Amino acid sequence: MEKSLSSSFDSFYGKVREILESARNRSYRAVNLEMVQAYWEIGRSIVEEEQDGGSRADYGSRLLITLSERLTADYGKGFDESNLRNMRTFFLRFQMRDALRHELSWTHYRILMRIEGESSREFYLNECVEGNWSTRQLERQINSLYYERILLTGKESRHIVKKEADEKKEILQPAHIIKDPYVLEFLNLNPNSDFYEREIEKALIDKLQAFLLELGKGFSFVSRQYRISAEETHFYIDLVFYNYILKCFLLIDLKTGDLTHQDIGQMDFYVRFFEDQVRQKSDNPTIGLILCNEKSRTIVKYSLLSDSKQIFASKYKLYMPSEKELQEEISRERQKLDQEKRFS
Repeated sequence: MEKSLSSSFDSFYGKVREILESARNRSYRAVNLEMVQAYWEIGRSIVEEEQDGGSRADYGSRLLITLSERLTADYGKGFDESNLRNMRTFFLRFQMRDALRHELSWTHYRILMRIEGESSREFYLNECVEGNWSTRQLERQINSLYYERILLTGKESRHIVKKEADEKKEILQPAHIIKDPYVLEFLNLNPNSDFYEREIEKALIDKLQAFLLELGKGFSFVSRQYRISAEETHFYIDLVFYNYILKCFLLIDLKTGDLTHQDIGQMDFYVRFFEDQVRQKSDNPTIGLILCNEKSRTIVKYSLLSDSKQIFASKYKLYMPSEKELQEEISRERQKLDQEKRFS
């Protein structure tokens, strides 16, 4: 009797799950479509406003700057000048609103907008919809010159190229949409930092944040999991501080594996981004700090652009924690976490 009930309940539960999953997927796609259509409308409005003020050469650039400032003040992230420029391009590339595809996210369209040729852009759009491609899959196929290879291949051999593409296929899941930073910004929601931190990293970052604030050397907390975007890729800096004595930003990235050249290159990218996009004229050069917590040792590496290294040696070292201090603090906390895990 119990076995029969269990079997019956499993079937019933499966139906309930299907109802919920279907409703969620429709909700994700509905939010996405509303956002894409809104951005299309904003793009059209920008183009029309530029045309009205077309006799003034600098009107278009000033329009985007002013619009960005007002929208950011009222609605928060997602309306920087580059994203508004993307909305403008979006309208110019896809001028038929009714032809917008609900299957494609804003990130899909941002990638498609970079394709100059209309025929190749249309090809990738259709393949994306028919194959249910993720944004990563779309980018991969563009970079592999999928369209060009299809054109150069005879009809009898095209299935080989398509098969190769399908073997590396990454399917778009509707749930991915709601985690897209652009969608979260559109809904005025903050990304949950737990998406991006493992438990041990989170504990160490908690400790590191408190440690720097307790040093009493001018550190002011700015953000955790600070997001920066390059093209269609999003990066998250573990901790960002501002030192009001030195008048500079400190970017911290914590690694729990072996330190690689890629990690160092990534931090250099973060520093350059802050130098170009965030740092004010009155600020001193940005500092990067990589903390690599391997099982047997802790590696600490400060990172600055080459022309700023003399400043670090002469001035910054007075206020920044030493490499030894950081090594001891992270190692001590790691040992404590390992002990708690063993006895839990």
